[in-house]
Amino acid sequence: MQVRLPPVYDPRAVEEERYRFWMEGRYFGARVNRAREPFCIVIPPPNVTGSLHIGHALDNTMQDILIRWRRMQGYETLWLPGTDHAGIATQHVVEKRLAKDGLSRHDLGREKFLERVWAWKDEYEATIISQLRRLGASCDWSRTRFTMDEGCSRAVREVFVRLWEKGLIYRGEYIVNWCPECRTALSDLEVEREERAGTLWYVRYPYADGSGYLTVATTRPETILGDTAVAVHPDDERYRDAVGKTVVVPMVDRPVPVVADRAVDPAFGTGAVKITPAHDADDFEVACRHGLPAIAVIDADGNMTEEAGRYAGMTREECRRAILDDLRAAGLIEKEETHAMALGHCYRCDTVVEPLLSRQWFVRMKPLAEPAMEAVKTGDIVIVPERFTRVYVNWLENIRDWCISRQIWWGHRIPAWHCHRCGEITVSRTDPPACAHCGSERLEQDESVLDTWFSSALWPFSTLGWPERTPELEYFYPTSVLVTGYDILFFWVARMVFMGLEFMGKKPFRYVLLHGLVRDAEGEKMSKSRGTGIDPMDAIEKYGADSLRFSLIMGNTPGNDFRFYWEKVEGARNFCNKLWNAARFVLMNLEDFDPEARAPLALVDRWILSRYARVRDEVTRLLEEFELGEAARILYDFIWDEYCDWYIEMSKARLAEGGPARLAAQRTLWLVLEGVLRLLHPFVPFITEEIWQRLPHEGPALAVAPWPGSRPDLVDRAAEEQVGLWMEVTRAIRNLRAEVGVGPGQPATAVALADPETVRALAAGRDVISRLSWSEPLRVARADEDRPSRAVASVVRGVEVFLPLEGVVDVAREVERTTARIREAEAELQRVEERLKNSRFLERAPREVVEEMQSRRQEALDRVRKLKERLQLLQQ
Repeated sequence: MQVRLPPVYDPRAVEEERYRFWMEGRYFGARVNRAREPFCIVIPPPNVTGSLHIGHALDNTMQDILIRWRRMQGYETLWLPGTDHAGIATQHVVEKRLAKDGLSRHDLGREKFLERVWAWKDEYEATIISQLRRLGASCDWSRTRFTMDEGCSRAVREVFVRLWEKGLIYRGEYIVNWCPECRTALSDLEVEREERAGTLWYVRYPYADGSGYLTVATTRPETILGDTAVAVHPDDERYRDAVGKTVVVPMVDRPVPVVADRAVDPAFGTGAVKITPAHDADDFEVACRHGLPAIAVIDADGNMTEEAGRYAGMTREECRRAILDDLRAAGLIEKEETHAMALGHCYRCDTVVEPLLSRQWFVRMKPLAEPAMEAVKTGDIVIVPERFTRVYVNWLENIRDWCISRQIWWGHRIPAWHCHRCGEITVSRTDPPACAHCGSERLEQDESVLDTWFSSALWPFSTLGWPERTPELEYFYPTSVLVTGYDILFFWVARMVFMGLEFMGKKPFRYVLLHGLVRDAEGEKMSKSRGTGIDPMDAIEKYGADSLRFSLIMGNTPGNDFRFYWEKVEGARNFCNKLWNAARFVLMNLEDFDPEARAPLALVDRWILSRYARVRDEVTRLLEEFELGEAARILYDFIWDEYCDWYIEMSKARLAEGGPARLAAQRTLWLVLEGVLRLLHPFVPFITEEIWQRLPHEGPALAVAPWPGSRPDLVDRAAEEQVGLWMEVTRAIRNLRAEVGVGPGQPATAVALADPETVRALAAGRDVISRLSWSEPLRVARADEDRPSRAVASVVRGVEVFLPLEGVVDVAREVERTTARIREAEAELQRVEERLKNSRFLERAPREVVEEMQSRRQEALDRVRKLKERLQLLQQ
């Protein structure tokens, strides 16, 4: 057998070729196979707004780990890929591109504009799929779906019609979150609340009978023009006599009643609040209870309407300034104070959202929310980590009806037609030829489209063929696990749950695995505009897909945010190189190896095989518990430390010895390497497949090789205990050598004193310890023997370890050298501290320069401390 690896691992030379190999072998395809248990994940479909970001890289790496692992375990695995049309977001980016050419969508018209958006979708969908392949995603690409493809569109219509027929979809006037920039309604979840300091103005409303005034506190003086009442709490003694009276709305001289309503918070402002039903959701509810009119004074563009009187045509901001000036001039501002408030912004364009009274389409949520809550409360669906269960349930307990209509062009157009003759609405699965109520052919389809999340909520079953009862739907649904960010727990996860229960009668998935957000090194949200966004393709180009994948997973825990550091990617690259070099060493020593041959195992062989068996069990357990980051860490530690740094080094002398010793070492090296490649494959698929193909193996590809089975027969606690002792003594000798400046490879005597039983255990490993600690000779003796003089010492597991300095270190010269190095280190520390005490430097230097200087100070402090400890040791 003569198979060798190139001296250096080059991801670019491996990854494209390996992915082509997998595709040609059709290893990622899934079929209905009743002989196997199914395992299915539907991909959270990336938006076709652009290319993938680093959060997508994390999310899809986690899914790929689970899919590859279960595939190796023998499940019939389906990872179903696809993309989302992302209505508002995609229309927004296409409109921005048009604006560069001086065009708007209205210049093109609906049909031509949609042609532009479809072209955009085709371009970026291809980009996204290409990027997922570069990441190593093992999806069944033959099943790629899009939320507006023919099948998904049919499912959307079917769901809309069924909900309409059950009375769960209705059209009505209601306060909606309106984005004046995108010119569409937004659901509550599409509004991002930002805490900021605002102002609370105390405004006097004169009583109509001239008996004084009622002071009202407001953060939005521009909406005073639409007030139709003032409300107080019925139990508020301050206003017992005011209820039933009439006050006059300033600037418009509109008489309005003072009403009592329990929605009022007596502790807010003066306890009296203005009621503006057309521009506040809570005020709208008060108005419904008291039969108050709603007057819209702000329009869909964010400008003041004719109802605003002399302020008509102004923007919201202009009106606020003008009305405040007028109120002050009239002496109607009692006082102003700073007030913390959560201001709503559009999640796409960041425009301040305006609550507007609008006729929209809604889904009644209470009947759908109850089963969705129950499924999680009873454990039928398990959310990982568990703490998000309470968050999920709280949201559903307080849910409002879902506004599902959007006033944009890109998306699923609402399947409802308005009759110009009778005014009735016809809702239909197909385009109707005539009104279902009067037979008129004068029909016009509703202009609005559905909220993007409406079609996304159907993803687990629409992608498997619903409303048809396809074999795939019967076999793969419910899916096994959903992997997604906690930030869309409500946007998407909850909606999939209630849609799945409503239309399939079953939960859409068994587990929900939530991950956190990938943040920059400072813990801030990544932003392209601030230059902190990370393109995963840049990382893959520089370090390889495996390095990026491993860096994103190791140390990651479910539900927690994750800081991205380039140093972590470099560390993962170094790990891949370590694995590559270990494989090169093994392959170079397998040229005369016969996998069928056997030889008695040495103690170190039994030790590494035992450790491998226990690592296999631990990694499998952690994957079962979705602790992917911890599983990666255990593999990293075992491969880097125990296999590479210890076992390979221990095996070198036996490989050179030849005969049965060489064969036992060869076989153990091969067995453990082949096993860890299987364990590691879901995490770093490219490099593991490349190495595995060069080793003696069975089967066509590591991607479909069996997951290692449990091997309790290999567990040898005695071997682990004894070799563990050898390793600790070796480390102790190495540390003592480093403390006194004895370099690696420089021969030096070492002495180990212990009880008789431990002496026997150490004597069996004398050659290993001596070789790995450069101890020539290593003397092992009973604890009651004389201790060496002029020696540094350490104690590990009851073993006293000595490094005699006579003839090894010139103590006087070393004291002199160390003293000089302390002076140099202290001088450097003084220079850095003087810089950090300079107020001008701290004020003017960029933050990163100051942080670098603070880091240098800590390094200098550590250097001085360690040198002083070494000097003290030498002087003793």
